[in-house]
Amino acid sequence: MQELTLGTLIAVFEEIFGRGLFWIMVALAGLVTLAYAYVLVRDHAVSWRKFLWAQLSMPLGAVAAVWFLLAMTDSRLSDMGGPIDVIVLLGVGALGAVGLAILVYTVQSLLRPPARDR
Repeated sequence: MQELTLGTLIAVFEEIFGRGLFWIMVALAGLVTLAYAYVLVRDHAVSWRKFLWAQLSMPLGAVAAVWFLLAMTDSRLSDMGGPIDVIVLLGVGALGAVGLAILVYTVQSLLRPPARDR
């Protein structure tokens, strides 16, 4: 592989996850992102109580993302071979943590919108 392109990355991810699951995950990520943007525009402020609950969920998101990656690639932690494997695993954990925090904050905000002044 001479160069890393977006098409190459998409092909690799489709191979790892399967075409259907990969595109379902992309669509869900897009929907959550749009819902999060809607909540931020609608509320005009961050609810610190919801933000705290979102932060408390982050370790669960990190563990779930690493577990999902290991399950989809039929790998184990003992298969890690070098520093790049550790960096990739930490990156997956960080993205899983942030992703779950955004999801938790968004769901809380959609289910319980802020009280409006009358």
